Amino acid sequence: MPRTVAGLLIVNIVVFAAGFLLPDGNEKLVTAGALWYPANDNFGLWQVVSYMFLHGSLSHIFFNMFALVSFGSILEREWGAVRFVIFYFLCGVGAALIQTGINWQQFHGLHDRLIAAGLTPSNISSLLATGRGYLPPDPALKTMLIELYGICAGPMLGASGAIYGLLVAFGFLHPNAKLGLMFVPVPIAAKFFIPGLLLLDLFSGVTGFSIFGSGIAHFAHLGGAAIGFLLMLLWRHRDRGFEGGRLISETRIE
Repeated sequence: MPRTVAGLLIVNIVVFAAGFLLPDGNEKLVTAGALWYPANDNFGLWQVVSYMFLHGSLSHIFFNMFALVSFGSILEREWGAVRFVIFYFLCGVGAALIQTGINWQQFHGLHDRLIAAGLTPSNISSLLATGRGYLPPDPALKTMLIELYGICAGPMLGASGAIYGLLVAFGFLHPNAKLGLMFVPVPIAAKFFIPGLLLLDLFSGVTGFSIFGSGIAHFAHLGGAAIGFLLMLLWRHRDRGFEGGRLISETRIE
């Protein structure tokens, strides 16, 4: 395993373990390091990086780290450590910014609709700050308030945005590599597997229906993939990586 991938793996595991072993460790780590909506008092600029090292469950960290080792090891060997680190963190930060932008748009859209329905800004602010207060009898308005509260009070965490960037990069470099999809016995070429996964995320993000469960930041996945795609377009005509003039093969789309 290349050193950078190994280092990221170790840091993620140590942070995950600390959340369970230290007194109130998980709560403190999420409060300080997860990515909160900017209107939340817990928000900090450093969280666009720190959120990538936090995970909500054993399955969450397992699948992210499995993908990091599987795809990241190949990319680091081909690119070198410096270029890999730049790519990984740009995808992760880009995913955070894009998801925050989507949340901002949804938040203000819901807020404006609630104001138009007769709720006062002070009543909405009180509900967001405390989670308590007057709830209108209209079920539709209640649903909008719950969605608004979820955006403001629900932090984002996980390395998935950066991982999706790695998936896209792998697809550029090895489009015909066969990948195994869970519950599908036939391996699928990366050039079909990865776009299919992105379309599934787009469908889930737009409709709210997800076969992988609730609470998934689908637009963060798509954001990390978009940044990875743009970086690969920028780098595809370069025949040298960033580390010491190390020669690498030119990236081409097949």
